[in-house]
Amino acid sequence: MNAYAPILVLGALGAGFAIFSVVMATLVGPKRYNRAKLEAYECGIEPTPTPAGGGRFPIKYYLTAMLFIIFDIEIVFLYPWAVTFDALGLFGLVEMLLFVLTVFVAYAYVWRRGGLDWD
Repeated sequence: MNAYAPILVLGALGAGFAIFSVVMATLVGPKRYNRAKLEAYECGIEPTPTPAGGGRFPIKYYLTAMLFIIFDIEIVFLYPWAVTFDALGLFGLVEMLLFVLTVFVAYAYVWRRGGLDWD
């Protein structure tokens, strides 16, 4: 249990600071509400009512999100491999090359299909 005590103390300090900051901001902060402040803010654009169908996002949005997830997962796997590179030897090198090649093939596919073009 002594090994986890610093982690618990740090977590308690972080949670305490977050709660203290939120409470103090609501107590001490200015309270000048007006109609403009209470409206939804959409990147400086006037908010528009939602269409009857709920509005649709373009497919490029989802492709970009999936590409981000793919490359994020690749990086998560590359860090432990880089740390234990010497211990893995040739087997680890070949496996990582196959993994990177697979991700590169997916990237090339999306590139050829126009998933990275912003029109």
